[in-house]
Amino acid sequence: MKLLIINGPNLNLLGKREPEIYGSETFQDFFSKLQSKYTALELSYYQSNIEGELIDKLHEAGFSYDGIILNAAAYTHTSVGIGDAVKSIQTPVVELHISNIHAREDFRHKSFIAPAAKGVLFGFGLKGYELAIQSFL
Repeated sequence: MKLLIINGPNLNLLGKREPEIYGSETFQDFFSKLQSKYTALELSYYQSNIEGELIDKLHEAGFSYDGIILNAAAYTHTSVGIGDAVKSIQTPVVELHISNIHAREDFRHKSFIAPAAKGVLFGFGLKGYELAIQSFL
């Protein structure tokens, strides 16, 4: 099975950025643990702070992967384009957020991705990525 994790803006700063919300582990360290645990899967990872690059990656992977785990971060709440990209591809997408978005600012309660997603996970920290992987197995 071929799965792709796509992370959006500021998630390259995991481990440094607001550790009280996002934890102190870098995503690369966490991703290495996922790869070690799920050796039978082909796990890939992509991160960009640029909306168009995230859309391009969805288009690129959206017809050749078995699943995409998408943490579009703040673009979740602002990007009609990313929502439309998820609607336009064949590969199922799980929307994911590390924090509980409903316990945060009101603007984070709206998602342009959720209506087209296979499912949505939020509030489980980095463990959410593993839960998303499990949803594809």
